[in-house]
Amino acid sequence: MPQTIVPPEIESWFSGRGWRIRRHQTDMLAASDAGKHAMLVADTGAGKTLAGFLPTLAAFTPTRLGDDAAPDGLHTIYVSPLKALAHDVQRNLVTPVEEMGLPIRIETRSGDTPSDRKKRQRAKPPHILLTTPESLSLLLSYPDSLELFQGLKRIVIDEVHAFATGKRGDLLALALSRLQGIAPDMQRAALSATVARPDAFRDWLAPHGDLDQVALVEGEVGAPAEVEILLPTEERVPWGGHAATWSILQLYEQIRANKTALIFTNTRFLAEYIFQNLWDANEDNLPIGIHHGSLSKEARRKVEGAMARGELRALVATASLDLGVDWGDIDLVVQMGAPKGSSRLLQRIGRANHRLDQPSRALLVPGNRFEFLEATAAQEAVDEGQRDGEEFRPGGLDVLAQHVMACACAGPFEEAALLAEVRSSLAYAWVDEAAWQRVLSFVENGGYALKAYDKFKRITREKNVDGRATWRLTHPELAARHRMNAGIIIDSEMLEVRINAGGGRGGRSLGRVEERFAATLSPGDTFAFAGMSLEVVKLQDMEVLVRASKKSAMIPSYGGARMPLTTHLAERVRAMLVDRAGWNRFPDDVREWLEVQDWRSRMPGPGELLVESFPHAKREYTVYYTFEGWNANQSLGMLITRRMEDRGLQPMGFVANDYSLAVWGLKPVTDPVPLLSPDILKDEFVEWVQNSHLLRRAFREVAVIGGLVERQHPGKRKSGKQVTFSTDLIYDVLRKYEPDHVLLEAAWADAKERMTDVGRLADLLNRSERELVHVELERVSPLAVPVMVMIGREATPQGAADDELLLEAESLAGQAMRVDDTMRPEGD
Repeated sequence: MPQTIVPPEIESWFSGRGWRIRRHQTDMLAASDAGKHAMLVADTGAGKTLAGFLPTLAAFTPTRLGDDAAPDGLHTIYVSPLKALAHDVQRNLVTPVEEMGLPIRIETRSGDTPSDRKKRQRAKPPHILLTTPESLSLLLSYPDSLELFQGLKRIVIDEVHAFATGKRGDLLALALSRLQGIAPDMQRAALSATVARPDAFRDWLAPHGDLDQVALVEGEVGAPAEVEILLPTEERVPWGGHAATWSILQLYEQIRANKTALIFTNTRFLAEYIFQNLWDANEDNLPIGIHHGSLSKEARRKVEGAMARGELRALVATASLDLGVDWGDIDLVVQMGAPKGSSRLLQRIGRANHRLDQPSRALLVPGNRFEFLEATAAQEAVDEGQRDGEEFRPGGLDVLAQHVMACACAGPFEEAALLAEVRSSLAYAWVDEAAWQRVLSFVENGGYALKAYDKFKRITREKNVDGRATWRLTHPELAARHRMNAGIIIDSEMLEVRINAGGGRGGRSLGRVEERFAATLSPGDTFAFAGMSLEVVKLQDMEVLVRASKKSAMIPSYGGARMPLTTHLAERVRAMLVDRAGWNRFPDDVREWLEVQDWRSRMPGPGELLVESFPHAKREYTVYYTFEGWNANQSLGMLITRRMEDRGLQPMGFVANDYSLAVWGLKPVTDPVPLLSPDILKDEFVEWVQNSHLLRRAFREVAVIGGLVERQHPGKRKSGKQVTFSTDLIYDVLRKYEPDHVLLEAAWADAKERMTDVGRLADLLNRSERELVHVELERVSPLAVPVMVMIGREATPQGAADDELLLEAESLAGQAMRVDDTMRPEGD
């Protein structure tokens, strides 16, 4: 990196606080001075955000301004994934600006910003605008956007790992291309603490994917994190369960011993459950709070304020604080349950101390034995500085359609010029002329099957005198409707479960299930809910109509979003299972569990798919040790049971966790290979996705994002039921008359990748052809106990079922851990 001179005003401000300017901070300034884009990877607490803004602050110092006046207009845009983060950055940025006396105005803009302030920001913009990808895209939809952004010098993207690989990243990538076209000299900077492959993010950030245009700036190495695993003092590591309720009293003692503890859980329910248990144990009446996405904005802001003022001794939170605000007084971070990934764990650990020169302290609390192994793998990954890899995928067509409409709202655009601009983003470099014409046709009139309806006619094509095609809005009022409805985040709906009253009507309500689960159901499926076995009659509008079933529930019903187990961490756990010499570092009960498994069956090594079959309680069980995460295992259970039915194996049900899938039925599986052949993704998978509501659910999301269906009208918002009714009608028309419609293609891509983890499934099935090992046992194996104890407990809330799980686990474990066999199993 070339040498650069830090303005003395900035040097003095740092020294006045007893700080020194770190090398990566000056490197970011040097990259900017050299006219390069930059990707900064630095630990939490290293001053990343200030490093990203340093070129902006330097540009406004008297040293660099000389006799010139401070520039007017928008100079720098800061983009963050969270509105709360933008507000926190504003607070932290105002201090150096005011203390250095720099003539810089800083403002935030999000969905919560009052409309009069938004209007003023366009007419008289601040020098620095802190915003989100969605608000930036909306700004680009105004006719005055060219004037607003033409002087833009810099865009800083914080926590880039949090959204670059998803649809919000697609929207931001398109906005970057648009901004670069308006302000060719604009510099791009991205910041992150936890990326494993910085070059992949440099590719994403760079115009035309040319990573050589993006300087890689790596931060100084901070003090290593101190990560410990909390183990029961008087009990054994549990066989099953996720809530780790055994730890509550030990956890309370940790809260008492520290100034402020931040306690992370993986679901909102678990946050509530742990919070309640801590209150029950809170004999000192310590101030303990809770923070998650289902709480009101006012409640979250109140808790955030209390934490910022140092008034809380502990805060129980979910991923809502993963990208947390800067609270320097936190001296302990606790992860309840498995962390699911080393990058996520590092992000959470970084919330402690928030200082580079002091170690962050973290405590991992496993809920069961597999979670102990996962926690150990995560601990070792953190010690070695290993992150999880990030997978980029092609940009979504629905997001592209939204962007095209935003460009039309800003003014007429030339077809070829906009395509060139779109393709300058790596996410959309794949878009050829045919795909581009399909997207334009969709935005123009909804596509072939819908073009007879005026409501879908949004843009119209004209020919210039030179023969070039130009597009404009069909009516000016469409711009206001677009801005009212544009966005990427689609709220997950809850569906009512009702007893079928006949004639397609729903009767008594039994409760609600997440749409994510309901979408996987087809008529005739049976699932466990409210203590009953229910058969699906039909899904209509936002209801699941059911009847009581005499058959046992085949599909487990789960509530709550689940974080996927990363491939990196899964591979580490696999390696741990076959590293017999390393078992000595585990607690005695965990080591004994593995030793008996090794004696009675075998270990699922790296690259190997272990399948165990055994009888239990007059049923035949098969357990597949996939280590592919709950979502992939749940999808595999759906597919395998369908194939088992076709082959007369009489399946009765399945249950999945992150590590394995257990399927049971009336007949034994003597050869699992045919059940796992890769053609299951062509036959059963396609049938399942089309016959369930998976594709309908995915279509609703892409239809809303693509602007085909509007959620908002002036003074009125459509309910989820109304949106679903509209999208279901359109879906049926397109499936019948235009099956290759651009939004159906986008919906298929979502259903396959995001909703079923089909990529991980494909890898698993390909591996099974080469590396499947089938072991037939006379009874349950030790490794099967953690997934077996979940059977029949799926509809019981996490935590509440843990005591029952422990009792059942002890009985099952007694059978599994008997070592009186005289022979080793077949297949070993």
